[in-house]
Amino acid sequence: MAKYNLTEKREKDAAYRSLVNPLLMDELKERILDMVLIQQKYKDKDYSARRLAEDLGTNTRYISAVVNVRFHVNYTTFVNKFRVDEAMSLLSDRRYSKLNMEEISDIVGFANRQSFYASFYKFVGMTPREFKLESLAKLPPEPKPKKKRGRKSKKDDQS
Repeated sequence: MAKYNLTEKREKDAAYRSLVNPLLMDELKERILDMVLIQQKYKDKDYSARRLAEDLGTNTRYISAVVNVRFHVNYTTFVNKFRVDEAMSLLSDRRYSKLNMEEISDIVGFANRQSFYASFYKFVGMTPREFKLESLAKLPPEPKPKKKRGRKSKKDDQS
């Protein structure tokens, strides 16, 4: 994992996690998924845990507790996973093949190319460029455009 200077972080044992009511945790989990995934807030590079907490009418400790306990990751990793999944979809779609990595990174919500590459490599095990080349190589060749056939008009039939 030395390629992008990624280090495994040890999870701290935060006491507040066990103080959140399990029913509240389940409710917040659903609301977090709705906000981040369904409403696609992950595409907003400035969408922080603080903004999510404000949108949900709660605090960042609750957001952190729910994401850690229910999804087993921290908030940044949680959001970046959706971004990487979206990037994989775009990179393997011929319609987006002309976009460069900065454009893809921007579309999916990364603040910069470096964090995009680091997160992508962390989740996928290869760079976005390597993934794009591999994915596009697996696609069948593009169909050739059909030639339009000339049709006789009624005017041609009458002559």
